[in-house]
Amino acid sequence: MDDEDVDVAIGDGLLVALFESEGAALVHMARWYVDDKTAAEDLVQEAFIRLARHAHRLRDRTKATAYLRVIVVNLARDHNRRGFVSLRHRPPAEPYEASAEDHAVDRAARDEVIAALRGLPTRQRECISLHYYYDLGVAEIASALGLSENSVKTHLRRGRKSLSETLDGSR
Repeated sequence: MDDEDVDVAIGDGLLVALFESEGAALVHMARWYVDDKTAAEDLVQEAFIRLARHAHRLRDRTKATAYLRVIVVNLARDHNRRGFVSLRHRPPAEPYEASAEDHAVDRAARDEVIAALRGLPTRQRECISLHYYYDLGVAEIASALGLSENSVKTHLRRGRKSLSETLDGSR
């Protein structure tokens, strides 16, 4: 087995572990950006394919999850801007069926929060979802989105204010 085969084996093991530990969470995150569950799954699959192509370049394996998040966010942005060619040519997805876990959550409140989040400007929505859903700090969000830490703080503050006004006003 030469060095290249060792890198591929290490990359495959990393990918399997990442998929098992982060796959569902990445699909859930992608759903914040796209309405179609199948499209969200496709975006995550594409993110893993792209990571697989470049796993040998990953110097710090502990940052692979953050790298995947960035890929998913960027793919979702691209999808919303112009869509993937492969996604345009497939039949519409089956309507999303809520799982038993989804039914356990208060649907009305959840839908209200999601609608309020989708009403935010893109940067605010990204910062809010990465901060609260993934529990990322300001520095990590800044790195993931290519923004300054002060910009992230501003987007978080404005997003919180807008969410507060929207959610308090609807009650």
